[in-house]
Amino acid sequence: MSGDDADEPSLEELGIGALFEEAPEPFLDLVAPPPDELAELLPLGPERGGVPQTWVVTVADAKFHWYDLIAGFPPVPDIRDPVGRYLRRMQFDLEATSEKRLLYFAVNRPLMRFDPSRSVSWGFFSLKLTLPLLVGVEGKKDTLTIELTVPFAATLKKPSVVLSEQFITLNWGGLVEALSIHDVLQQYPNPYHDTTEVQYVGQTRDPLGRLARARVLGVQRVHQRHSEDRDMLLLVQRMMVAVDPPDGDPAALPANQNAVAADLLLKDRVDLVECALIRYFEGPEMHGRSDKEAEVRRQRVREVAQANHLISFRIDLRLEDAGQYHELYSRHVGVSRNHVIDCRVADGEVIVERVAVAEPPRA
Repeated sequence: MSGDDADEPSLEELGIGALFEEAPEPFLDLVAPPPDELAELLPLGPERGGVPQTWVVTVADAKFHWYDLIAGFPPVPDIRDPVGRYLRRMQFDLEATSEKRLLYFAVNRPLMRFDPSRSVSWGFFSLKLTLPLLVGVEGKKDTLTIELTVPFAATLKKPSVVLSEQFITLNWGGLVEALSIHDVLQQYPNPYHDTTEVQYVGQTRDPLGRLARARVLGVQRVHQRHSEDRDMLLLVQRMMVAVDPPDGDPAALPANQNAVAADLLLKDRVDLVECALIRYFEGPEMHGRSDKEAEVRRQRVREVAQANHLISFRIDLRLEDAGQYHELYSRHVGVSRNHVIDCRVADGEVIVERVAVAEPPRA
């Protein structure tokens, strides 16, 4: 383990030791189950084909969730309150990801808050709403003007507004909307061109559903390290993998149409993409991860590459409607909303190379 890892706080120092006593690390899902557990499933196993493959991986959809709220809200939010309903929907969304093979980035952005000590103001004869903000760790006072659109279910032409530090609630009569400060900054034009730092890469598939309960150790450590001076969000992404062997994608073979075969093929692909993105954003040292995890991942990379006769693959993280929150970077990668990565496997390691692409002008 690196010197930096030795400086990491213990579980007891984080105050979360009891949460992890009986919970295995999520990365252990990468380890193949014992042969006796696979015996009944072997007839349903996938046919991967026998010819070399190349993959092109793209993002089908992506969504941000504010992790600080996940780590802080009560187990059962009050759904009689608009903010409570918002939190419960977010909890449902994240709980649902534990059944799917999605990828997520734990990311940091500068602190942003509404300022409930000041009043909102409206433009004359318009739905232009000026919101008071507190920006950065120092809480610098600022304002942001947004132009609202009357929703279909509204019975009022102009909503009543309630502010808290994290949320704005808009009561339209027939509809009540609750938006977090990060929702507002993503949905409305604004002058804040802050970038998003990727701290940790993970996979959502987890029968214990730890991500939604803020119990993934690596994510908790990032949160503890930065919670006082930065906001933390989860960027959850569904990836599409196009496979290009000469005789077609093995996933389309009749033998692979059963649920077991389809899931095992998808697992191969998502596991390898996860390992590649860890290498890309977190660097070859995999900062904050154990030597055991590094070895498990190397073995899984070898296994997937060999079983699928994989030559190379490209990961394209570009999104057609990407906004400023998708200006991603890390300690190892420069800022861009157009990350395209060429990957190949060598002795259990994913070798990554960033592809130069034109950057669109900032709005």
